[in-house]
Amino acid sequence: MNGEKSKVLRITLVRSPIGYARDQKATVRALGLRRLHQTVEKADTPVIRGMVAKVQHLVKVEEVKG
Repeated sequence: MNGEKSKVLRITLVRSPIGYARDQKATVRALGLRRLHQTVEKADTPVIRGMVAKVQHLVKVEEVKG
C-alpha cells in the first residue's frame, strides 16, 4: 500500500446473546465469538462494522493500529 497501516478492531463479547434474536446470535458466532469476555481482532472493513453495529449492545469494540 502507500505506507498506511490498516486498522484492526478488537471485539470483545461482554453480554450473552441468550434471549436475543437468532440472527444476532448468528452474527456473534460469525464474528468468531463463542464465550463471554472472549476477544477477537478483525480487519476494519464495512462488513465487520455492519456486523458490530447489529450486535453493539452485546460487544465492546476498540480500534487498534495494525
